[in-house]
Amino acid sequence: MYKWPREATDTDAAALEQWLTGHGWEIDPTVFMAGARGLAVQVRRIGAAWQDGESGLLILPGERVEYDGERMRTVTRPAAASATV
Repeated sequence: MYKWPREATDTDAAALEQWLTGHGWEIDPTVFMAGARGLAVQVRRIGAAWQDGESGLLILPGERVEYDGERMRTVTRPAAASATV
């Protein structure tokens, strides 16, 4: 699992790129998005033919991503348990 931090730096991008490469994925250099919480990155399979309609995965600041051996997906954290009175 990899956590893409809010306010990511170049060092964070390099760490993500290394993690992705180990799984056969890369940051898509053609997609750049910046928002109030930091950079979002689009990732895709290395060498994939993007004309087939697969757009990859957009990772927003603060999201966690995991690789299941086949594909990347964002992981949602379980909501904190609410106390009942």
